[in-house]
Amino acid sequence: MGAKKKKEMQVTALTICHQDLETLRSLADVEGKNLASLLLHCVQLTDGVSQIHCVKQIVPLLEKADKNGTCDPSIRSCLDILAGIYLSLSLKNPLKKVLASSLNGLPEFFLTEAVQSFTSRLQEELSTTDVYSYRKVIDNISSCMENFDVGRAGVSNLLKNVLHFMQKSLTEISEENRKFAGNHIVQTQLMNDLSVGTRVSVMLVQKIQDFQTLHVRISSSPTWQSMCGLLSIFTKFLIDDHLLQTIQSTSGLAVILFIKAMFHPPEEIPDLISSLLLRSVDCTSIPDWFLNCCRSLCCADVSQSTLLFLCQGTLTMLDWQNGRMGPSGEALLLNIVHVLFTLSSQIKESTLELFFSRILASWTNSAIHVLESSSPSLKDSLNGNSSIIGKLLEYVYTHWEHPLDALRHQTKIIFRNVLQIHQLTKEKSDSEASGLAADHFICELTESLLRLEWHVKGKYMCLGCLVDYTGIGHILALAKTIPSQILEVMGDQSLVPYASDLLETMFRSHKSHLKSQAVDSTWIDEWHETWVSPLLFILCEGNLDQKSYVIDYYLPKLLNCSPESLSYMVKILQSSADAKSGSYNSTGALGALMACLRAARAHGHLRSATDVWRNLVSSARIKQGLIHQHCQVRIDTLGLLCESNRSTEIVSTEEMQWIQFFIAYNLNSQSPGVRQQICSLLKKLFCRIQESSQVLYKLEQSRSKHEPENELSKQHPSVSLQQYKNFMSSICNSLFEALFPGSSYPTRFSALTILGSVAEVFPVPEGQVQTVYQLSHDIDVGRFQTLMECFTSTFEEVKILAFDLLMKLPKTVVQFQDSEKLQGLFQAALELSTSTKPYDCVTASYLLNFLIWQNALPSSLSAYLQTQQAACGDGDTSAIVVERNTLMVIKCLLENLEEEISQAENSLLQAAASFPLYGRAHCITGALQRLSLNSLQLVSEWRPVVEKLLLVSYRLSAVVSPVIQSSSPEGLIPMDTDSESASRLQTILSEIQPRDTNDYFNQAKILKEHDSFDLEDLNASVPDIGAPAEIKGSKERKTCDVTAQMVLVCCWRSMKEVALLLGTLCQLLPMQSTPEPCSGLLTVEQVKEIGDYFKQHLLQSRHRGAFELAYTGFVKLTEILNRCPSVSLQKLPEHWLWSVLEEIKCSDPSSKLCATRRSAGLPFYIQALLASEPKKGKMNLLKITMKELISLAGPTDDSQSTVPQVHALNILRALFRDTRLGENIIPYVADGAKAAILGFTSPVWAVRNSSTLLFSTLITRIFGVKRGKDELSKKNRMTGSEFFSRFPELYPFLLQQLEAVANTVDSDAGELNRHPSMFLLLLVLGRLYPSPMDGTYSTLSMAPFIPFIMRCGHSPVYRSREMAARALVPFVMVDEIPNTIRTLLAKLPNSTDQCFRQNHIHGTLLQVFHLLQAFSDSKYRLNAYFQQELADVAVCTRAKLWLAERQNPCLVTRAVYIDILFLLTRCLDKPTKGNQPALEHLGFWGDIRRIISRSELITGFPYTFTVPGLPQYLQSLTKLAISVVWAVEAQAGEQARDIPISFSQLLESSFPEVRLLTLEALLERFSTAAPGLGEKGLPPLLWNMGGTFLMLAMKENHPECFCKILKILHHMDPSEWLPETEHCIHLTPKEFLIWTMDIASNERSEIQSVALRLASKVIAHRMQTCEETRDSMVPTLKQWVRLVAASCGEHLPTESRLAAAKALTSTTPFLLTSPDPVLKLQDTLALWRCVLTLLQSEEQAVRDAATETVATAMSQENTCQSTEFAFCQVDASIALTLALAVLCDLLQQWDQLAPGLPVLLGWLLGEGEDFVVHVESTHQVEDYLFEKAEINFWAETLTFVKYLYKHLSHLLSKSSWCPLSPESLRHLHRTASEQCHHLSQLFRELPPTAEFLKTVEFTRLRIQEERTLACLRLLAFLEGKEREDTLVLSASDSVAETNPFTLARTETAC
Repeated sequence: MGAKKKKEMQVTALTICHQDLETLRSLADVEGKNLASLLLHCVQLTDGVSQIHCVKQIVPLLEKADKNGTCDPSIRSCLDILAGIYLSLSLKNPLKKVLASSLNGLPEFFLTEAVQSFTSRLQEELSTTDVYSYRKVIDNISSCMENFDVGRAGVSNLLKNVLHFMQKSLTEISEENRKFAGNHIVQTQLMNDLSVGTRVSVMLVQKIQDFQTLHVRISSSPTWQSMCGLLSIFTKFLIDDHLLQTIQSTSGLAVILFIKAMFHPPEEIPDLISSLLLRSVDCTSIPDWFLNCCRSLCCADVSQSTLLFLCQGTLTMLDWQNGRMGPSGEALLLNIVHVLFTLSSQIKESTLELFFSRILASWTNSAIHVLESSSPSLKDSLNGNSSIIGKLLEYVYTHWEHPLDALRHQTKIIFRNVLQIHQLTKEKSDSEASGLAADHFICELTESLLRLEWHVKGKYMCLGCLVDYTGIGHILALAKTIPSQILEVMGDQSLVPYASDLLETMFRSHKSHLKSQAVDSTWIDEWHETWVSPLLFILCEGNLDQKSYVIDYYLPKLLNCSPESLSYMVKILQSSADAKSGSYNSTGALGALMACLRAARAHGHLRSATDVWRNLVSSARIKQGLIHQHCQVRIDTLGLLCESNRSTEIVSTEEMQWIQFFIAYNLNSQSPGVRQQICSLLKKLFCRIQESSQVLYKLEQSRSKHEPENELSKQHPSVSLQQYKNFMSSICNSLFEALFPGSSYPTRFSALTILGSVAEVFPVPEGQVQTVYQLSHDIDVGRFQTLMECFTSTFEEVKILAFDLLMKLPKTVVQFQDSEKLQGLFQAALELSTSTKPYDCVTASYLLNFLIWQNALPSSLSAYLQTQQAACGDGDTSAIVVERNTLMVIKCLLENLEEEISQAENSLLQAAASFPLYGRAHCITGALQRLSLNSLQLVSEWRPVVEKLLLVSYRLSAVVSPVIQSSSPEGLIPMDTDSESASRLQTILSEIQPRDTNDYFNQAKILKEHDSFDLEDLNASVPDIGAPAEIKGSKERKTCDVTAQMVLVCCWRSMKEVALLLGTLCQLLPMQSTPEPCSGLLTVEQVKEIGDYFKQHLLQSRHRGAFELAYTGFVKLTEILNRCPSVSLQKLPEHWLWSVLEEIKCSDPSSKLCATRRSAGLPFYIQALLASEPKKGKMNLLKITMKELISLAGPTDDSQSTVPQVHALNILRALFRDTRLGENIIPYVADGAKAAILGFTSPVWAVRNSSTLLFSTLITRIFGVKRGKDELSKKNRMTGSEFFSRFPELYPFLLQQLEAVANTVDSDAGELNRHPSMFLLLLVLGRLYPSPMDGTYSTLSMAPFIPFIMRCGHSPVYRSREMAARALVPFVMVDEIPNTIRTLLAKLPNSTDQCFRQNHIHGTLLQVFHLLQAFSDSKYRLNAYFQQELADVAVCTRAKLWLAERQNPCLVTRAVYIDILFLLTRCLDKPTKGNQPALEHLGFWGDIRRIISRSELITGFPYTFTVPGLPQYLQSLTKLAISVVWAVEAQAGEQARDIPISFSQLLESSFPEVRLLTLEALLERFSTAAPGLGEKGLPPLLWNMGGTFLMLAMKENHPECFCKILKILHHMDPSEWLPETEHCIHLTPKEFLIWTMDIASNERSEIQSVALRLASKVIAHRMQTCEETRDSMVPTLKQWVRLVAASCGEHLPTESRLAAAKALTSTTPFLLTSPDPVLKLQDTLALWRCVLTLLQSEEQAVRDAATETVATAMSQENTCQSTEFAFCQVDASIALTLALAVLCDLLQQWDQLAPGLPVLLGWLLGEGEDFVVHVESTHQVEDYLFEKAEINFWAETLTFVKYLYKHLSHLLSKSSWCPLSPESLRHLHRTASEQCHHLSQLFRELPPTAEFLKTVEFTRLRIQEERTLACLRLLAFLEGKEREDTLVLSASDSVAETNPFTLARTETAC
């Protein structure tokens, strides 16, 4: 927390000309006390800040002179020089403002002189004639007008000259801008000058008093002429659409302001402007000067932007206050808004839309000013029910979800102002007499807003405005649960800021409301109940995202509003923390407590640390929080320790201990977000330590007795500083220990990130600064080696972090022992750069970069440098050394690469297998990217290197491009590794060429006879290819077969690296236009060559990986070209764009553009050219390109020209996906959608395919990225009014297309193929939804779509009927749904009708179903209107009941009709007005019972599965039957006999669909029944069903049904059904258990998992209830143990391992922790081994389930004392060590230490894992291309070894145990010794830099070495050869002496 330090102010020093300097010297007095002396001293200073202090002394000096009454000529000269200084300073120089401020304070005596000086100096400035110097003069005029009286007086004196200058400068700058069309760099500057000039002209008119009387001046006066000239200029600017819109906008202001200043009489100005806006100017009634200046504005064809900016000028520049303009002003106000509403539907461009929203908001502000004293007629025009207010609200509703933040903000302003306008239109008497209840406008507005879904962002903003307007009481009365509703949506990140702002507005309003009405302090209880209670519920029970967002956004705001609420929260949470601690899924009260305390401390609501720890939360709670199972609790607890609102708050000893405890168990967090938070919080803590240590140092130095209260805990500062030092050292020790061999990626990431923070926060001290800790002091050779080995990680983030950390260390720390080691490292890097493993070259790059930057290259490399002495100089030596080293390495790599390319040109196969070329190129790029390419010093050395790099890049590309540019680069080469297929590679490679030129779609490819080849001929012609390629660089010259994968990877990665290298080299292009052409390292020709290369590569490559990365390099080039001062280079992208567009259009069969593969690299090429266009310009390239592409993408009559259409559609798709084009692409969405929908009707497949892809992209672009599993989630939908207001062109198009489709569907012939676009149309329409805010003011009514969509429901295609039904819903308003349903039902045929189509019936029924579903989901659900309307629908439904019976032969329509009945039963189940439920009243249940009793469920099925729709019908019928059974069960007992069907009948059905649905319904009831109540918690209908399920289980053969039966039995209490097994299924409970375990052994995973859990539950039940049979169960238990052990393997599905974990949890008290073990020790330990295995699983869910087992084990009566975390929810990271602690304790309790210890030592050694065999095998196995090292994300072998070692050593040193048998000791010792000897032999066989070259083998050996040493240590202790104090492994015992690893240190955690 804490305030950030301000940056030091940089001020450019002022200078004066030589003549003025001489003048000052001549005037300065000897004593140096006059003004000239002061100025001379000031000028001679070189520091701008010091000059500021000097300038501030001018006025006091002149005040003294004024008292003397003298004004000598020297002061006059000095004032003249000061004027010159002021005008010479740049606009942004702080000196300018200081000087103006000083001169404003001049004594009056000197003011006249000062004004004269300024006038004369300014007159000189105005005589400037250089166009590029005009800007400085304009800036000076501007600064003179800004709060500078002397300057303003000078400008007033020269008004005529100033106006003339402004006219001249604007004219000339405008002309210059026209000349430089195309040079956007110069144009940007000139347009900026025009914008500033226009603004300054406006300022002149506003701030100079003379303009008030200007209109009486004669027209021949120069001032008037200049004014007219300027008005003409601004009019031209206003109508010139080629200028920036900011210039047009300012010109609009200027035009209105000048008219206001010049037109007479002023009363007629409103009418004049009205006629301009309405384009009805009467030219005969206006002055000639106006007609001459503004003739173009008087025309009828004024552009939209011109009208818009005129409206803006009118609203901004006219005086709207208090109705000063009278009735004509009111008329003008109304005219403006009508013009704006007209423009609203015409404007497409995003920037104009933004301007429009601001102008509309400005109009509402002006309306408020006018209404404060307006006529009644205006109030009538603007009241809440008026059309203007309606249209304003319509605008708000259609734009409050707009993608532009700024536009959404304007809608908020408009809405707030609408409320204020409504308030002003009400009569005062009305508003006083009647409250809110009588204000229908506000009431309706509030209710409609509350009916909206919460995913609408605008709802929050409008409700916030309403709360400000009406207070919270009105809203709480309508929706009491609104706080909970808003908190519920705070799991969605996109809604969180809006929700939290609304909540803050509400609770602040509520607090002030309650406070104002309260007589005592009880009001706070109501406030707490409303706002704090829902918050605490979310903190305890909310999901992770929801909770974290509430903590970050809502909680701090609540505490800031009411700090006293903290004690209330803590009190409640403390009382419930013991009762519920939470779990992985919920944080519980403990988590909520930590969150509240953290927020309170971070925001300063807790005074100091002691308040937190001693009064509010115990130490035990803190430790529980730090290792809690829920990550948010851990983060909040850590945040509580680390965060403070005071950056210098002392960190207490207790806090430091807790942090150490936290780090021990939390580095291995799997969530990236959690890791980032941990690292960020610890960095805050380190900053606190650093800041507070500075305070302690000062205290120590001053020896002050006044120590801060509660800060130092009565300690001397030096003691606290030593504690800090020890703490930081301990932390860093822990972090370095975490980088052990085999540590997981998260652990390494966390440790390196935190170490990087330490190095950053505690820098190397400079000068007098003291630092409490330096990381470099704790780094020795071993730790340096550890950091270097991090380069071998397969994760690049780890490499980056290790590299950055090494770079932060001082050079003295990074030391190499000898040159041999250095040479070895460099050689290893070179070898890795030719590895066939792609990630090895990344390691090589980091290694080389490290050696370069540490100046640690071998001396042999110096031969590559020509000018040795260049490195020696007095400048920035380190920069030159780095540059020299980089140059040497690049030259070395380049030489090797050239040689390898030469070999690759002879044999690409050998290159792919032995030295893939991309590694060298990657290292070159990596070295270049670290250099500052714009400030190279060895230019002469670099030039030939750059030239060679370009040539080599092109050569490399030429070698690999045949593969990349072939028609099918992935599939050309055989994938086999045998030498026969490998021998054919060379010939294939030589033959492949692009085969899909643009005649692809027009003629088929026929393989000609001479294209075939004979294998014998091939072998004869290529005799040497059969010999396998040799792997280069290995001592034993290993051979390897080439696979297609290797060749392809070699080629596309080489292309990728060439692209990145060229993209990097582009940055060598000089950005300044320098006179010497040789100053840059790249010539113009070379740049053009690079561009041509990219063009060829992007347009001809077929491999996506290659052209995607070429695109990255090309983007770099185009961005640099656009910033380049050279016009010829600037124009290159435009030239390339036109040429490729021409090539697309011409459709030449010889074109090499790829017409398949989505046009391959072509879209990327155009994307790169357009995305680099400057966004602040007019985006002309984008506009022209989109126009061309959309014209090409449209349908064409010429069947020969489909290729351009395919290209255009593919390119459009890429452009619409490109986020960098932002809102600039939105105006083309409608045209793109048209092209996609029309393209879908093309007869050519390629066009249809590309249209589908484009359409998919547009759906995402319009409706947003899919944010939920629900395809039609409202988060990805839009209201119809919003959609058609944003894309109005789609309204007539979609309507027309839909009509055509509907006509086709309705035709008798059913010509379906004519309109395949139905699918796309319905897909778009189905994503719209109705909104309560949809008004009647939009011209785009949704009604015309309804009949066409209904007709689409008659389609013969099932899917189309479904989509039509979904699409209909948004077009019918909620209150219209019942009528629409009744209309649709009326269309259905009667049972007597002879002729009807089932497709039509099905489509209609689907529409009824979806409309009914939407109505039932609406907010009307619970009111009487809803029930009455549905009752009417039910009556209509009964009239067509025959459709649900056998009279209707179609099962599909019967199914849908039954679904409608089912939906009605769900909706009409509530009684209305005290009557019986509507269903009974209507006789509806009777009908349903009749349908079921006559259905096939009762009578049997005459069908087979071949009948269409049977499964669907069965499911619908079963759902209805189940609902009837539950309904009957819910009624009184005597009516139960009316039940038409029972569960037993349903379960005996022969159809699995029926059984499955029934079982799912029953399972839901059984699983939700209250645990512990048994059958009492279930309905009577489900009592005594155990026997039924047992019998079903025996005969069920459908897997899903069988699984559900087993789940139901698992949820039931075994005591209710287990005794029945013998009676029902003739199996004893023991036999049933064996049967269950057999199923668990043999069935598929889901059934296996359920069976295992069921078996475990039976075992637990039997162990608990049948004491006498425990011994007899042992054989069965042994089988169960084997079953559990077999389910724990990491290769098994997650479900199996979860089942094993749950099985272990349920049996823990009986088998794992029982004081009297039932199983033998071996089996019990096998179960414990399963727990430990599951705790190290890579799956989070499995680890959490295993943690539950450990928590259960720790909480037993005999084990709860083993650890301090009994009954706590802990994380898996600490559960591992806790499990071992409990196990060791149990071994003592059971007195089984002697037999148990060898087993545990075997675990330590890794017995049974065949580790050594695995290590040996790695030397013989061939490397495969993508077979990486064993990447582990969680499990760490040595962590397990460390914990086991610690607990065993603790156990052995503390307990009295019987000695082991000598045999077992000897066996273990022999095994360990042999392994140790074997390992040392294997280490010797490895190469010198094995950690880099043989990383996998090296790491495996290191891990096994540590395990072996740990075992030997313990064995030595057992034999009595060592004392207890030697139980810690020492580094010197390591076999691999160069790589020490400290295994365990003393820990106090557990």
